[in-house]
Amino acid sequence: MAFVPGVRHLTRAKDLADRRYADPLDVDDLARVAGLSRAHFSREFRRHFGESPHAYLLTRRLERAAALLRGTDRSVAEICFAVGLASVGSFTSSFTRAFGMSPTKYRASFPPARAHVVVPGCVVRAYGRPANSTNGEDTARATS
Repeated sequence: MAFVPGVRHLTRAKDLADRRYADPLDVDDLARVAGLSRAHFSREFRRHFGESPHAYLLTRRLERAAALLRGTDRSVAEICFAVGLASVGSFTSSFTRAFGMSPTKYRASFPPARAHVVVPGCVVRAYGRPANSTNGEDTARATS
C-alpha cells in the first residue's frame, strides 16, 4: 500500500463511518480502510479528531436517531435498528447520556411528525379541483 500523507487515511475512515453508519461497522473495518493496525488507527484517530473511532461512530448513529425521532413516527426500537444499533436498552442509555433525556421524551419535545408533512403544490392543485365545472359548463354540454 502506498504511503498516504497526513490525516487523509484517517479521513477516509471517518467518511466511511459517516456514509455507512447503519451498517455493522466496527473499529477493525475503519482501520482496514485507513490501512492501519487497529491500535495505531485508534491512537491516531483520537489524536486528530479528539474522540475514539467507536465514540465517533456512536455519535453519528445517535445524531441520525435524533433526526428520525423528530421527523418520523417510527417506533424507538425501529429507529434503534435502523441506525445500526443492536440493543434498545443500550441505545436508550447512550441516547440519554448524549441528549440528556430518553428517546421517548426527546420525541415528545418536538411537534408530531405529521406536522412536518409537506404536500407538493401540484398535488394540492390536482386534488383540490372540483370534479365538475362550477359554472355549469358540464351540464350545458350534456344537454346539447
